[in-house]
Amino acid sequence: MSREASPADVLGFEVRGIKGEPIRFGDFAGKVVLVVNTASRCGFTPQYAGLQKLHETFGPRGLVVIGCPCNQFGAQEPEGEAGIARFCELNYGVDFLLTEKIEVNGPGAHPLFRYLTSACPGVLGTQPVKWNFTKFLIDKAGVPVRRYAPTTSPAALADDIEALLSRFAFQRAVGSDGSFSDSQYSPSWPTACRKRSKSTGLRM
Repeated sequence: MSREASPADVLGFEVRGIKGEPIRFGDFAGKVVLVVNTASRCGFTPQYAGLQKLHETFGPRGLVVIGCPCNQFGAQEPEGEAGIARFCELNYGVDFLLTEKIEVNGPGAHPLFRYLTSACPGVLGTQPVKWNFTKFLIDKAGVPVRRYAPTTSPAALADDIEALLSRFAFQRAVGSDGSFSDSQYSPSWPTACRKRSKSTGLRM
């Protein structure tokens, strides 16, 4: 999908992987997705270890972790894609998905992040990403449900991820024309990103 497209939900987006391969969010229908803008020379860079732990713990149950390297904050991701991939593997054993270097703010922001920041504003309703390792949690229907600050450790997301993995029954088929059809969908999570769920107590 072109960078100018505006899908109706996250499942319509596509990004290029760190090795040039397409990463199609439609392939993650029925899975919980965690999107994080990352950097290799940031004080929060050790969070890569925590993200890898989430991937190892919840990946077999349907969590997809996607790191999106970005150089917009303090020029803390200066390397090219090959260098980033090597750094992440050698230092943190990362084997979850990484995208090519992208922008998350401004006129060059990838449409995925334009969508996520609009759907899940930050403090006081501000949309732009504030720093590296801002995190967006997306439910099995492709709906962003919570945004986390860079200071929030990956381990702190575990309960929210567990809730999303446990509380949905969802299947979505992709037609030959690229359209989606729902064969089963039992929502149990509010769609408003930053409201508190009375049933789960989760702040979104």
